[in-house]
Amino acid sequence: MTRGERKEGIKGMANPRRYGIERVAYLLMRLSGLGLLAYFIGHIYETSNILRGQVGWDEFMELISGTEGHIVMSVVIAMCVFHTVNGVRVMLGHGGVGVGKPARPDYPYDPASQNYRHKIGIYSAMVLAAFAMMYGLAVMFGE
Repeated sequence: MTRGERKEGIKGMANPRRYGIERVAYLLMRLSGLGLLAYFIGHIYETSNILRGQVGWDEFMELISGTEGHIVMSVVIAMCVFHTVNGVRVMLGHGGVGVGKPARPDYPYDPASQNYRHKIGIYSAMVLAAFAMMYGLAVMFGE
């Protein structure tokens, strides 16, 4: 490892060409989890606006009923679908489903867990999240 490789920081860690689609799935899983946590906190705040009465509730509903609110909700839908499908893929992998037969780790080591079944699961999670986001946008914008 050269000195330049050690100084890449987050940019080097997030580089999908170096580690493959598994690293992208790892990063998206963490980011979607943080996004869903932020949505959960915002949802609690939104729901607490009912304590301000009908006027406070209507003011907040006007804020989130616009185009920006619909786009945010469609991103939340995509994060939720991706996080769920990728989480199921990870749980199945930890349980040994789709991992393959263990082999002796000879050089060059190619982990059996990074086989085509898990890559298909990652791509399926991304595609399902994209379709869910498009469906959410179509429903919210009435098309």
